[in-house]
Amino acid sequence: MDSNCLKAFVTIVDTGSFSEAAEILHLTQPAISKRLAALENLLGHQLIDRSQRQLSLTDSGTRLLPHARRILDELHNARVALSDDNDEVGGELDIITSHHIGLHHLPNWLRRFSREYPQVRVNLQFMESDAAYAQMRKRNAELAFVTLSDSMGNDFMVYEQWLDPMAFVAGPDHPLAAMERATLADLGRYPAVLPDASTATYRVVSRLFLEHSLNLNSQMPTNYLETIKMMTSVGLGWSVLPQGMIDESVVRIAVNQPVSRMLGAIGLNGRELSAAATGFKRIVREQEQALLTQGRTDTK
Repeated sequence: MDSNCLKAFVTIVDTGSFSEAAEILHLTQPAISKRLAALENLLGHQLIDRSQRQLSLTDSGTRLLPHARRILDELHNARVALSDDNDEVGGELDIITSHHIGLHHLPNWLRRFSREYPQVRVNLQFMESDAAYAQMRKRNAELAFVTLSDSMGNDFMVYEQWLDPMAFVAGPDHPLAAMERATLADLGRYPAVLPDASTATYRVVSRLFLEHSLNLNSQMPTNYLETIKMMTSVGLGWSVLPQGMIDESVVRIAVNQPVSRMLGAIGLNGRELSAAATGFKRIVREQEQALLTQGRTDTK
């Protein structure tokens, strides 16, 4: 079974398009169609239904897909295992990051990585954490830096994780900002500006309200924390933000309920990291540990 044909099949499935798959694999459309046809002829089964405008997997294609991914993963792992530790680390490194991590953590990591691994070209994709999980399952990156979620499943290996303490905030002119101490019930009387209900951050806040049998009055969801901060600062509602984002534009609300989320670096189970990805992961661990140590020192 030709690995190039398997790669063509998987890429067509992931993109939903022969033309896009051909572009990704640097092939002509007839060439990628020929590879899929060769695989179908070898197996004696049609794998992709081409009769409709939107491509879909046949039953045979659905059964083959997880095996094809595992075969390609093992080929990748073999290449990693055969790489010489003494070789200069080069090539490309595909990384996915959430917007928040990309703005507030990634610059320091990249600055150091570029110094230590000048021969590696880093390809970055910015997206919401839930979308990152889907892209990782399609093998579109080696590492993703996301908000960890209890719903992400066992497809992923968590390489690094760190706590991201958050705080309840409101605009300076919001009634909650004038309260010396507020309860969740106080917050429940006002609209909240929070990420979409599918996000881990929303679920953290929602769980608090559910545990106290309170209604969460969330409106105008947006997943960009910088946008949430702006909307909160002008009085459209209270919110929850990472403590590192709090400045004079918002006021921290004293609520006797700790709130935090977990950020982390993930990869796919069963897929070994390249030397470049391993180096990047090491730098992330060292940088975040240094920040944690500095934070503990600053609080003494």
